[in-house]
Amino acid sequence: MNFAVLQFPGSNCDQDCVHVLKNVCGHSARLLWHKDTSLGDAQAVIVPGGFSYGDYLRTGAIARFSPVMQAVQQFAANGGLVLGVCNGFQILCEAGLLPGALVRNRSLQFRCENVFLKTATKNSPFTNQVPEAKLLRVPIAHGEGCYFADPETIASLKSNNQVLWQYCDANGQSTELANPNGSVENIAGVCNQARNVAGLMPHPERASEKLLGSEDGLHIFKSLIHWLENQPKSKAA
Repeated sequence: MNFAVLQFPGSNCDQDCVHVLKNVCGHSARLLWHKDTSLGDAQAVIVPGGFSYGDYLRTGAIARFSPVMQAVQQFAANGGLVLGVCNGFQILCEAGLLPGALVRNRSLQFRCENVFLKTATKNSPFTNQVPEAKLLRVPIAHGEGCYFADPETIASLKSNNQVLWQYCDANGQSTELANPNGSVENIAGVCNQARNVAGLMPHPERASEKLLGSEDGLHIFKSLIHWLENQPKSKAA
């Protein structure tokens, strides 16, 4: 599989994503600079975490206008897989590729800690290899991770099965105490209606090796790889 990992001024998780895809999962992964205008032979795109363009104006608001994002827009429109992590999730929402927005944490503090996620559905390219009832223990690191959308959008997300992950406690309960940032409905990640674009605030690439204390994030990357390996031909190819 060929993965493209975007790189903006201020990205800080791009190398981590490349490492996991290449050295842990054993697939091809390369960095694409924000000024690139083509995704080349990429079969999937990762929009990584960090502070693109210094998070000036608003998180993800400047990155959405970068040349590479125009290529990502077309790639997604053709059915290509796109996953945004943390700042990448913010960028995809700003670009209109995902519904909703990420706003300041309820605490108005930067949160850096491990959280538990429950997978709301396995019916997506991003969750299909998550074991049944498996809670994912992954880290967060964000100041603007509170997912917000109007009631009509939330209702649509739920009815279309677009909520992919929710924050929960160690027992799988989506309580207020288990919600690290105040996200509506404890939402940690969603996908678009076509199910080929997804975003989540926690960092699966930081929980993909035993030496990091958790390998739970690998289930998300393995889901992407499994989906790609079982497609007759990528629509975006």
